[in-house]
Amino acid sequence: MVPIVDRGFLYGDGLFETMRVSQGRPVWWSRHLERLKHGADYLKLALPWSADELQRFATKLIEQNALPESILRIMLTRGSGSRGYSPKDANCPTLAMTLHPLPPASSATRLVTASLRITANDPLASFKTVNKLLQVLARAEAEARGANEALLLNTDGNVAEAAASNLFWLSNGAVCTPPVADGALAGVTRGVVLEICRARNIPAKEQSLRPEELLRTDGVFVTNSVAGIVPVSELDGIALNQSPFVAELQAALESAST
Repeated sequence: MVPIVDRGFLYGDGLFETMRVSQGRPVWWSRHLERLKHGADYLKLALPWSADELQRFATKLIEQNALPESILRIMLTRGSGSRGYSPKDANCPTLAMTLHPLPPASSATRLVTASLRITANDPLASFKTVNKLLQVLARAEAEARGANEALLLNTDGNVAEAAASNLFWLSNGAVCTPPVADGALAGVTRGVVLEICRARNIPAKEQSLRPEELLRTDGVFVTNSVAGIVPVSELDGIALNQSPFVAELQAALESAST
């Protein structure tokens, strides 16, 4: 049991990683663990087990649940401590793993621009903290407006990311995505897509973009570790251009993930 005084429950004082399980193994495991460790170092959280031990736990969880195609979530919190914000007495971290059925694949997603904004140049935006209230409210707003996902802008008015995905667009033969400084999470799949482009000599760059410029791109897609690459069909009810190159990237990502 997780006690009610766990700081993850009280303050969102913790981190998480979500990854796809394919053929019984977590995809891009080492990259997810590296980000988890990087976030733990930043928050001064101790990982109670080594990466090898965590991988053994994950393998056992997958085998016992007989879910070779699924979603694995790892959650690390600071654990319990004294009442109040100070973490000085919280010396026993909580770590939990959960496994979930893989949802049906999505052929396309519809975005609406959320009214809430991400803070530009926020160092915490680089980590998957368990405090995701802004993303929760943005997704709820999107669903209330008949969309699948929310587009998040930052406080400078630039595109940052989607609520649960990184955002890419195609422009003049280049694959583009917002820089981390604009509020984009350094997503694992985002990083793999950029590496695929560089390996194939496809121009790829990080750049800031105003949301209205997405309507003039050659195509838009989102990425995350569960769904991979998903084309965006419309933004705020306006149809976006569709590019066959997105399907080529999907195939390349699938090949790299096996």
